[in-house]
Amino acid sequence: MTASRPPTTAEELRGAGLRVTAARVALLETVRAGDHLGVEAIASGVRDRVGHVSLQAVYEALHALTAAGLLRRIEPAGSPARFEGRVGDNHHHVICRSCGAVADVDCARGDAPCLTASDDHGFSIDEAEVIYWGVCPGCSTRRST
Repeated sequence: MTASRPPTTAEELRGAGLRVTAARVALLETVRAGDHLGVEAIASGVRDRVGHVSLQAVYEALHALTAAGLLRRIEPAGSPARFEGRVGDNHHHVICRSCGAVADVDCARGDAPCLTASDDHGFSIDEAEVIYWGVCPGCSTRRST
């Protein structure tokens, strides 16, 4: 019996009904290897892998990959959009008010009344987005010295 291997990036793109291009493969791999990257950082990573690619092509690919569920877009208030490869688990984020660092926070377990809408207004709710704001350890240390 052979162990099953995870799908390649190209197979994931095909499975999502997307055309496989070198830029899309590079973009998906860049985001997954990164840490809540902004568009400029993603474009730079893609260019490092495949050469020139326009910023418009990066935006279009990000839109397609997000719509297909292969990437997740987060847009903290007052910050540009960031993208991540962790999808499908409804996790949340903590963001540093000072430097903008972002970290994942697993979804609250057990009794979490803030994640249940007090009035759903007839919506069929399938996701809750929570952003915790604070100051990261590095910025806290710099403030206290």
